Amino acid sequence: MKPEHHSKDTLYAQPYEALGAFQFDESVVSVFPDMIQRSVPGYQTILAGIAELTTQFVKPHTRIYDLGCSLGAVTLTVRRKLETTPCEIIAVDNSSAMIERAKTYLAAFHSDVKVDFQLNDIANIDIQNASLVVLNFTLQFIAPEQREALIQKIYDGLNPGGALILSEKVHFSDSSIQNAIEHLHLQFKRANGYSELEISQKRASLENVLISDTPEQNIERLKKVGFQHHAIWLQAYNFASFLAIK
Repeated sequence: MKPEHHSKDTLYAQPYEALGAFQFDESVVSVFPDMIQRSVPGYQTILAGIAELTTQFVKPHTRIYDLGCSLGAVTLTVRRKLETTPCEIIAVDNSSAMIERAKTYLAAFHSDVKVDFQLNDIANIDIQNASLVVLNFTLQFIAPEQREALIQKIYDGLNPGGALILSEKVHFSDSSIQNAIEHLHLQFKRANGYSELEISQKRASLENVLISDTPEQNIERLKKVGFQHHAIWLQAYNFASFLAIK
């Protein structure tokens, strides 16, 4: 089966008088792969790292949770690495458009590993017998006051030796560093063909939806819930991926 053709992201190419808050609706789903590639530096390297970390941490007869699975890129990456390992992947998203497209996408690739897609708020999911939990650019869309409870639930549901991979857009408390790194990210998007209008409108749309933490805030939260092993394993500009081991 041919890979699905993904549309180019032109969502913010035209001026909007009343730009709504960013939502993972059908219009975003259709351009999501293009949006991610052109907006998130290091994204493919993160997926490649998740694949390798899967082989290190996933044990037979355990569960892997992909929380905020979107179109299933992490789920597909993990499933390919598991091959015939007897495990179950639970992939959760609160966007029905994302879940439906992810199901279709994964159906194009044969695997004996079971994937349980769930249309739900990740705050409602029970985490049990987990060897790996992935939050790949998901926590940043959760209300800040709810983040610790979710990370606590993940920690409690992980088996000893299990891992959490947490990828997030971050900001820096030092304004000089923040300005320099934000400039690098803007240049990254410009180099990938986004116009000034697209960049400014997307920023306005995300402003009250994506609320980032500093790297230190993320590490402190991991410590607070009980993780004794934690570090940034990859950072590209203002995007960082954290590894925490129980």
